[in-house]
Amino acid sequence: MGLSNFIFVFAVLVLAIFSSTAFVNGGGVFKVKHKFGGEAYRSLKDLTLHDKNRHGRFLAAIDVPLGGDGKATGTGLYYTKLTIGTPSKDYYLHVDTGSDILWVNCAQCSPCAKETDIDDLTLKLYDPRSSSTAELVPCSGGYCTEFNKGPISGCVSNGVCAYGLQYGDGSGSVGYFVQDVIGFDQVSGNLQTTTGNSSITFGCGLEQTGNLASSAGALDGLIGFGASSTSMLSQLASSGKVKKKFAHCLDGKNGGGIFAIGDVVQPKLKTTPLVPNASHYNVNMESVKVGDTVLNIPKQVFEAGSGKGAIIDSGTTLTYLPGAIFDPLRQIILTSQANLSLHLVDNLLDCFKFDNSIDESFPTVTFGFENSLELNVYPHDYLVPYDSEKLQSDAVKDLIILGDLVLTNKLVLYDLENQVLGLSDYNCSSTIRMKDETTGTVNQVGSHNLSSSPARYNMDFGIVMKLFLASLIMFFHCTW
Repeated sequence: MGLSNFIFVFAVLVLAIFSSTAFVNGGGVFKVKHKFGGEAYRSLKDLTLHDKNRHGRFLAAIDVPLGGDGKATGTGLYYTKLTIGTPSKDYYLHVDTGSDILWVNCAQCSPCAKETDIDDLTLKLYDPRSSSTAELVPCSGGYCTEFNKGPISGCVSNGVCAYGLQYGDGSGSVGYFVQDVIGFDQVSGNLQTTTGNSSITFGCGLEQTGNLASSAGALDGLIGFGASSTSMLSQLASSGKVKKKFAHCLDGKNGGGIFAIGDVVQPKLKTTPLVPNASHYNVNMESVKVGDTVLNIPKQVFEAGSGKGAIIDSGTTLTYLPGAIFDPLRQIILTSQANLSLHLVDNLLDCFKFDNSIDESFPTVTFGFENSLELNVYPHDYLVPYDSEKLQSDAVKDLIILGDLVLTNKLVLYDLENQVLGLSDYNCSSTIRMKDETTGTVNQVGSHNLSSSPARYNMDFGIVMKLFLASLIMFFHCTW
């Protein structure tokens, strides 16, 4: 292993959360892919910019194909492929556990991204007029009333249900709701699927603004896997086709991974309660340990910010901690090596050179949650490779957000039926077992990667440092 430059970065953060991430009772699966999966090079600039943009939003199991390997910018984005309409057409959608609504770019959409830098994908527009199963959703209907939390003022007979979504980064989507047939992979046996479908209400986007109109990281739309009654997951559950349970395992080594809706029966996961009535998937963090040292952190620190608990958000790339947690954590990590030569840049960035084994030399960070659930964050997860560049990052004051780079190579279970979240270290290139509620059979569900191309920009020194821990609006440029 050659001599490598590493940075340990921190900030004290300040903004609202917007997340961009995606369906099982018996079971179904999505093939999901990381936009720049595998051990691909992802610069710190790209990661912080991605998070800034995001912080602003009874079948057999369903197998969700994942994607994300590929090109240029390298941010924490996973996507999947669904079919929509009759005749059916393929659409590639951002998969987001932090938002609720599914929407796609529609005919006459302007402005809309016309091309994308993701893999070799070609963007397309959905046209409800070309689908024999498409129907407009009336403004007087139950879905529209639910979405708007009450009757629509000015709603007229035969009026359509309009929507407007505004995200924390200033981007947005405006359009109207339609109902059409959406197809997915229904688990039919061990590592086998058949085609399943259901009629789903979703947004037909006529105008995208801000970053959603840019070709950088653009896709055909977004599928939210939040807990709202208007999400696709909730629609499937209310029709009796699935239970409100799903799991993902994001493969940080090969890209893609496992994403499935349904009842995971193997492995058995230890769980922690979800915070009731939270707008995201929040859990109660109770402790932070660095190596064998438990940090002395006041209880109120874990309950600060706009919502109680730590937010589990696979749509956010990095991890954000308030200064009361980050400062002592940083101190222990950086003093674990007696001869570490630190170079402080712009009073924000700790840079150092290191040519020994990172995982053998630095301590593991362990986040502890209610019910003794633990999340291990290894040195190769929290050390970021050095790269001279100018960065901009918005802070998220007092919030604790655990993004996909600490969730990578972890199996994460969202059980909304029992209001718990489970997680564990896991080989995301392997399989899980899911129960078919209709037949009682248990089937294997494996990993997928939508990309046929290998990950690019691999680090020649063999270790990709990934976790950014932060606390402040900042610009910095690290040079030697």
